[in-house]
Amino acid sequence: MSVSELDDSGEGKGKKKRGRPGKQGAASKKARRSPVDKGGRRPNGVAHQNGEGTDPSTLFEVVKQGKSAMQSVIDDWIESYKQDRDLALLDLINFFIHCSGCKGTVRIEMFRNMQNAEIIRKMTEEFDEDSGDYPLTMAGPQWKKFRYNFCEFIMVLVRQCQYSIIYDEYMMDTVISLLTGLSDSQVRAFRHTSTLAAMKLMTALVNVALNLSINQDNTQRQYEAERNKVAGKRANEKLELLLEKRKELQENQDEIENMMNSIFKGIFVHRYRDAIAEIRAICIEEIGVWMKLYSDAFLNDSYLKYVGWTLHDRQGEVRLKCLKALQTLYTNRELYPKLELFTNRFKDRIVSMTLDKEYDVAVEAIRLVTLILHGSEDALSNEDCENVYHLVYSAHRPVAVAAGEFLHRNRHDPQAEEALAKRRGRNSPNGNLIRMLVLFFLESELHEHAAYLVDSLWDSSQDLLKDWDCMVELLLEDPLQGEEVLGDRHESALIELMVCTIRQAAEAHPPVGRGTGKRVLTAKEKKTQIDDKNRLTEHLIVALPMLLSKYQTDAEKVANLLQVPQYFDLEVYSSGRMEKHLDALLKQIRVVVDKHTEMEVLEACSKTYSILCSEEYTIMNRVDIARSQLIDELMDRFAHSVEDLLQEVKEQLHFSLFCMLSSAHDLTKWDLFKNCYRLLKMGIEQGSMPEQVNALQCSHYSILWQLVKITEGCQSKDDLVALRRVVKSFLAVCQQCLSNVNTPVKEQAFMLLCDLLMIFSHQLVTGGRDALQPLVFNPDSTLQNELLNFVLDHVFIDQDDENQSMGDEANKIEALHKRRNLLAAFSKLIIYDIVDMPAAADIFKQYMKYYNDYGDIIKETLSKARQMDKIQCAKTLILSLQQLFNELIQDQGPNLDRTSSHVSGIKELARRFALTFGLDQIKTREAVATLHKDGIEFAFKVPNPKGPEYPPPNLAFLEVLCEFSSKLLRQDKKTVHSYLEKFMTEYMMERREDVWLPLIAYRNSLLTGGDDDRLSVTTGASSTSKASTVRSKRGRPPQHKRRPEGRIKPLMFHARV
Repeated sequence: MSVSELDDSGEGKGKKKRGRPGKQGAASKKARRSPVDKGGRRPNGVAHQNGEGTDPSTLFEVVKQGKSAMQSVIDDWIESYKQDRDLALLDLINFFIHCSGCKGTVRIEMFRNMQNAEIIRKMTEEFDEDSGDYPLTMAGPQWKKFRYNFCEFIMVLVRQCQYSIIYDEYMMDTVISLLTGLSDSQVRAFRHTSTLAAMKLMTALVNVALNLSINQDNTQRQYEAERNKVAGKRANEKLELLLEKRKELQENQDEIENMMNSIFKGIFVHRYRDAIAEIRAICIEEIGVWMKLYSDAFLNDSYLKYVGWTLHDRQGEVRLKCLKALQTLYTNRELYPKLELFTNRFKDRIVSMTLDKEYDVAVEAIRLVTLILHGSEDALSNEDCENVYHLVYSAHRPVAVAAGEFLHRNRHDPQAEEALAKRRGRNSPNGNLIRMLVLFFLESELHEHAAYLVDSLWDSSQDLLKDWDCMVELLLEDPLQGEEVLGDRHESALIELMVCTIRQAAEAHPPVGRGTGKRVLTAKEKKTQIDDKNRLTEHLIVALPMLLSKYQTDAEKVANLLQVPQYFDLEVYSSGRMEKHLDALLKQIRVVVDKHTEMEVLEACSKTYSILCSEEYTIMNRVDIARSQLIDELMDRFAHSVEDLLQEVKEQLHFSLFCMLSSAHDLTKWDLFKNCYRLLKMGIEQGSMPEQVNALQCSHYSILWQLVKITEGCQSKDDLVALRRVVKSFLAVCQQCLSNVNTPVKEQAFMLLCDLLMIFSHQLVTGGRDALQPLVFNPDSTLQNELLNFVLDHVFIDQDDENQSMGDEANKIEALHKRRNLLAAFSKLIIYDIVDMPAAADIFKQYMKYYNDYGDIIKETLSKARQMDKIQCAKTLILSLQQLFNELIQDQGPNLDRTSSHVSGIKELARRFALTFGLDQIKTREAVATLHKDGIEFAFKVPNPKGPEYPPPNLAFLEVLCEFSSKLLRQDKKTVHSYLEKFMTEYMMERREDVWLPLIAYRNSLLTGGDDDRLSVTTGASSTSKASTVRSKRGRPPQHKRRPEGRIKPLMFHARV
């Protein structure tokens, strides 16, 4: 009870007949305290001025500034209410009006003489029409705090008035009536603010009702206890007091329930389906609070149905509030019986929301389903669970983590774990869970996504995923009697999952595709990462050689296991005196090298050698010796049998290994290039050989390592000459390989040619490296043409033409990926000015036909080419259109059907090209004008052999050129038109037949909107003088609104007639 209410605790206890508020006689009102005595706030909303500025003079200003304690503010208001109810309520009414952003103020006369609807209509006229913002929607910390203060004000108001004032049938009637009227307004600000106020008012009343209910129960128990006493000990006076108190509490309870019914039926029932999503969200959020606070009254189907219906809301934020409201209910297991009917009715909808398009909603839906499962295992069917399980592979990490928690909860058996808690290793609780996880992984049939599965479970099952001892024991030890044996697929899956857990622990960030990149770890996370790395090193540094020994013949398992050393703390080998385990590991790698030819295995071996040979570790020398011994042996055998390599499978093995080793290790001292070059020349002479791909790759790596040594060391002239000779000979070999019958060889040669031309281009000498000028290579026209023809023959093809029998979708995607790489490699040569830009015309003309496959690459190439040289790029664009037009002429003859799809396709391509010029016509002015100039010359270049009275064969191209007319400046249109007229005869100007329509259309496109603005070529007189007069009347335009086009230097064209 507040201090102000203690002064008159009996006020308002008597029940009065409800009537229109504000009819109390003025003579009966007490004198009010001066506003200055109350901190400078006037209840009628009139600001109190002083010499230092404006003090907070209204409730709105006080709450907005938030400098005063809310309880103190409410106590002041209660005191003023006791002195003059009307003026205090007027202050409260203006508080709600001002919180809605309305500038108007309700006066005492309006309050006493006007109905609520009339007051609201009057206040609606006071809104600022220029701004749609109001306090609840304004951004910034001040307004965020205001919203909190606004809600707190209402809650404290009810709490401080709960013992007397709210039962006087005046204050609450007035407030509820006002909020009901405002919530029905057409003005969003009124509706939004009043709905929030009403819902918070309802929440406060629910708290009052809950307290009354508790007091009633306590009073009833006291009454029963007293009544059950023997007659001699029973206190009749106490029984009468308890009966009177119980009656009073019941009356108050009924009064509060009436208020809550008024708010619920008058406001909630209408606003929970408001057109504004934020208003709907407020209603759902608060009804969830009521159900949690006072479940006896609100947790029933009459109220739950509103939440269930709103699960289908079209806005994600509303659906989110529904799910969060339900989560608070399902968290309390005692409420499950009351939720059973709701669960049965809306379970399918909740499960389907796990696939919601809004990720936040999907996450909360999964969490709610997890709570439902935790409360009752029978509530969800197997199909429901399966729908959630597969979400552990989602690319969106919060969704996957929530699904991982669901999977962990469902596969978690506390009773079984308790029975096995004291056991360790394969018979521990984790042993069974790991088997179940492997089985789940295999059943999901998404074997390339083990990293995603581990990441999904990482937050909820770290103890399980970090039990590397148990995993190793399952892999190495024989099964016990009666224990199910792990099959080959299960072992492969377990190894893959184990490697993923090791990576996650060592790197402490999600896999690629999950999250927005590596974030900075906190000190605690960094410590956990270090501890995990030490633990996994301790467990696996001994076990890894044994695992490799057991699975040395299985390529998939070995390739996965060889990834483990990169996550070790390699200093442990020397600091822990574990060199014998390092020797065992190197021995097993050597065995693997001898047994396998698979590229992924050999690549893993090469990468492991590279990691172990890092100069920062003391074990580097020991590993380098082992690596050098391996390479010496292989090179010795390779050097003596280059010719035999063409037939012997065993030698092909070592060539694959050389290819992998060269990518990560400097093998220049073994002069690998010499033997590879001999092999390539031999392959060219014999037509084809299977090892050319590896030979090309090894030669490429050898050249790059030589370049690294030259750039990092002293550049002697002899070294530069020798490397130039090597590069020149290798480029020649690659160029010859472009005509090889073996497709992989051709593709590899093309990619290496593009890469080397990029590396040894003019950019090599940038950054003060002029000494490397002898190494710069510029492709001649022959090589450029061969590269372009290769792209046209191997990239721009129909997929069915490439392989008629290719039915597997995965193979089609892989083939498309290869073709995209080929196109991207050639496009880089264009945008870095290594290949002449006109070569891009053959690429650009394919933009529409192959848009789905290569549209992004071609568009980016076009953008980069324009940045490099706008005019040359424009000439290339028009050249590509000319090439398409010439191809069409060759196919259909000179008499084109301008309505055909082929012509429309060229026009559509031109329209797309025009859009790439953007909106800034000043920047693209010269380029667009050059494009028109080349287009006009092309249209009139070839005269008609039948005579001058017939249109030129290419005249129809002007119709394509029309697509670029809108990109010309107004004065440039006149210049281009003048240039066009130089090619036209008087006979052409007079022609109106269909064959001359392209010329007519193009002339009209140049004249419309130009300085000589004529709607058609037949309008005759110029309107230049009229336009000039209009412009002179308007005056000079402001610089920031219109470009000063009159200052632009006119274009100069020289016709080649």
